[in-house]
Amino acid sequence: MKKIVVFVLAMMTFVACQESRAPFNYRGLAFNMPVNQFVDSMLARGFAVDSAASDSGNTVVLANPAEHYRVLAAFKEQKLLAIQETYNLSTNDSTRQMWQELRDGLEKELDAWPDCPILKEDHKVANFDTGDGIIAILLENTYTPTLTVRYTKKSDQ
Repeated sequence: MKKIVVFVLAMMTFVACQESRAPFNYRGLAFNMPVNQFVDSMLARGFAVDSAASDSGNTVVLANPAEHYRVLAAFKEQKLLAIQETYNLSTNDSTRQMWQELRDGLEKELDAWPDCPILKEDHKVANFDTGDGIIAILLENTYTPTLTVRYTKKSDQ
């Protein structure tokens, strides 16, 4: 009887210590949803499909005049592969500030430190490994200010 009680307590401890993580998602939208459902969800959030910039077989580009970024979703056979936000900012200083704010926000949200292979003034990269996906924040200020955030699901191997 004593062994059964110890076993039950051990199992309860094991279950309590298991971390329940949400699946990899983009702003609350699960990465495992079909592309059509993802687009419908983005349309409900006020975005519109930019058909001139989209490729019906591989990518869809969404824009919202109220937001300062565009969303590109890459897919294959209705499965999302990657989602990229491209921010429209006017100066190198504003992209540097936004990069830092995004990095700090993800650091708090994910409770993780990023891998930063490049940290120069006008070229910075921060990669967050979420376990089932990677979130990368890229700053590339060359001729025009460029800030992107890329969500990439790890392959299901």
